[in-house]
Amino acid sequence: MEPRRDPGTLSGFEAKFLRDKVFNIIKAKSFFRERITLASGRESDFYFNMKPSMFSPDGAYEISQLLFDHLRDENFDYVGGLALGALPLVSNLSAFSHSKSQPIAGFFVRDKVKDHGTKLLIEGLSKGETLEGKKVVILDDVVTTGGSAMKAVNAALEAGASVILVLALVDREEGAAEFYKDAKIRYESIFKASEFMRS
Repeated sequence: MEPRRDPGTLSGFEAKFLRDKVFNIIKAKSFFRERITLASGRESDFYFNMKPSMFSPDGAYEISQLLFDHLRDENFDYVGGLALGALPLVSNLSAFSHSKSQPIAGFFVRDKVKDHGTKLLIEGLSKGETLEGKKVVILDDVVTTGGSAMKAVNAALEAGASVILVLALVDREEGAAEFYKDAKIRYESIFKASEFMRS
């Protein structure tokens, strides 16, 4: 798939305005300052519950537009990620891309294979469709150490894909960048936790 260069690509001012808008949505709906135990087992005095942002009408639309714009110069075939965190990102981005006539196909990786039905680890592909030889971007809503998204990376690699980028909406800045650097996998995030801590 060719890079998504579009005559209607956002200008620098428009891109900043959109980023600020999504930042404010996340801050209002998904950022909390209280003691909590994270999935990694670590304790923290702040956390992100991204579901209210990703499932709200404004958040779903604006986040999709932001991801679409961020990926506009990338050359890839699919976006995917681990259920459940990446599911709304992948689904909403795919729908948004269709509205722009620049479709981005999506998939998701189960945390574990079902013991019934199709018994697939990777879901969302049509019958006979595979990731073999495809370039993929792995999305995640919030990344701490990078371990969760890596499950999706490994599943995609085992299916024969090449992972060109792991893209997080929010990076908690607790080791993910170093983790992916060591794994020689390109990693980026739209926002960093420190931005919310300062605001």
